[in-house]
Amino acid sequence: MNPALQGLITIIIGVGGCVGYFYGANLFLDKVLFKAEGPNAGRNINRANMIRPWVFLMPALLALGLYLAYPVFATLRLSFLERLPGNEYAFVGFENYSKMFAEPKFMEAMLNNVLWLVVVPAAATAFGLLAAQLTDRLKWGNIAKSIVFMPMAISFVGAAVIFKLVYEARPEDVAQIGILNHLYLTFGGDAPVQWLQVPFWNNFFLMAVLIWIQTGFAMVILSAALRGIPEETIEAAVIDGANPFQIFFKIKVPQIMSTIVVVWTTITIATLKVFDIVFAMTNGQWETQVLANYMYDKLFRANDWGMGSASAMIIMLMVTPILVWNVYNARKEMQ
Repeated sequence: MNPALQGLITIIIGVGGCVGYFYGANLFLDKVLFKAEGPNAGRNINRANMIRPWVFLMPALLALGLYLAYPVFATLRLSFLERLPGNEYAFVGFENYSKMFAEPKFMEAMLNNVLWLVVVPAAATAFGLLAAQLTDRLKWGNIAKSIVFMPMAISFVGAAVIFKLVYEARPEDVAQIGILNHLYLTFGGDAPVQWLQVPFWNNFFLMAVLIWIQTGFAMVILSAALRGIPEETIEAAVIDGANPFQIFFKIKVPQIMSTIVVVWTTITIATLKVFDIVFAMTNGQWETQVLANYMYDKLFRANDWGMGSASAMIIMLMVTPILVWNVYNARKEMQ
C-alpha cells in the first residue's frame, strides 16, 4: 500500500475511533447506565458526570499502564533475575546490582553522568537566558531566535554527526575538514588533535552537542517568561537609577526564577537519559561512558538482561525525584 494512503487511512481510523468511543461512551452513560429521566433523573445525571471523566480517560490510562507502568515492573523483575541458557531465568536477588557497582565501567558512567548533570543544564539554561534577553533587544530578534532554536529540529544523532565532523582530525599532511583542528593549526597548533580521544576533556566536547541543542528550548521558554514581567517593575528600577545589569539580575531574574527552575529540571531529565550523542560519537570509549550507553551495552551487546535492567532501574531512580520536583513546580505555577 502507498505510504501516504496508509497514513491517511490510519488517521481516519484513529480519529474516527476516538470520536466513536467518546460518542458511544456518552450514549451508554446517559441512555443505558444512568437514564436522565424519571424521578431519579437528577441523581443519575450527577452520577454520570462523576464517572464520565474516568470513562474518557480510560484509553489513556490503559495505554500508560501497558506502555509505561508494565515495562517498569517488568524491568524491575528482570533486574533480580539471571538469564540462563535455554531462555530460562534464575532469581539472584541483588547480585546484579552488586556486580554492576563493582564494575569500573559502571562507576565511570556514574561519574560522567554527574559531570553532565553539573555542566549541561547550567550551561544550556544560562545560554538560553542570555539569548532570550539579547534577542528581545534586537530589531531582527525573531530571526536570531529562529537560528538559535534551529538545532532543536535536528535529531540527537544528526547533531552528533555534525559535531563529529567539527572534531574530525586527519593526518598532518592532509587538509583538515574539522573546523576545530583547522582553527587549532591556523593559530599555531603543532599537529591535529583527536579531540574525542582526549581523556576528561572529551566529555566536554560531547556535552557541547547537547548544550547546543537545548539552548534553543531554554531560550524560547525563558523569552516568554521575560515578556511576562510587568513593565512597571522595570520602569520603577530605571527611575531608582538601576543599571541594566542590576535590572536583569535583581529585577527580572527573581521574577522568572520558577520558570528557570522548570527549564533547568527539564534539561536535567534529558541529560540523565543521554544516549544518542555518546553512542554516535564515541560509543563510550576513551572514558566517555554514560549510564544509558552502559545499559545498551549490557542489554544488546553482552546479552546480560539482569545487569542491563539493573542499570535501567538506576537511571529511573535518578530521574524520578527530578520529575516529581518538576511536576510539583508546574502545579505550583498554575495555582
